[in-house]
Amino acid sequence: MKRKAVKTIKKSSGKKVVKPKARKSSQEFKFSSADIEKIARSLETDTQDFGNHFRFYLENKKEGRKLTLEVYPEIPIGRQKGALITVYTPNAHLQLQFCTGYVISEMLGEVTFVGVEGKKLSGLIIEKGAACSLYANVDKKLLSGELTQLGPEIMLSGIALSLTELIFDQEK
Repeated sequence: MKRKAVKTIKKSSGKKVVKPKARKSSQEFKFSSADIEKIARSLETDTQDFGNHFRFYLENKKEGRKLTLEVYPEIPIGRQKGALITVYTPNAHLQLQFCTGYVISEMLGEVTFVGVEGKKLSGLIIEKGAACSLYANVDKKLLSGELTQLGPEIMLSGIALSLTELIFDQEK
């Protein structure tokens, strides 16, 4: 794949992130080949194109981790069509159905895939070190609130998903 320059923006925290891509509804969001290329570049891996989906293999030999990420730009999910993100590890299988956007953090070496439904969001974070985290049904208000006022169990989701605020800023 030919590598292209990626436009970046600075968030007040100083984190360099790729400008997020999102649409207002899950049915309008589709990954383009340029999106797939950006994701592969940020995760420092190659992409396999299977026609209806793309696959990325990540391995961290030092820490003994392996992860397979699959991105389905648009597939039937029940009676609707949407973007599907699937992660396979030796110990887990995770899915984010109706992905509505993503944010790449070059500094953190990760991609956060987001699914938004009303006032709630779910985020699936993939690290180039073959690690992943899932936060589901998080209240969007937690991202812009005072995180230090939250309990440590809840604070982590707000911190981890804080970059996704860029997606919501685009919708305004």
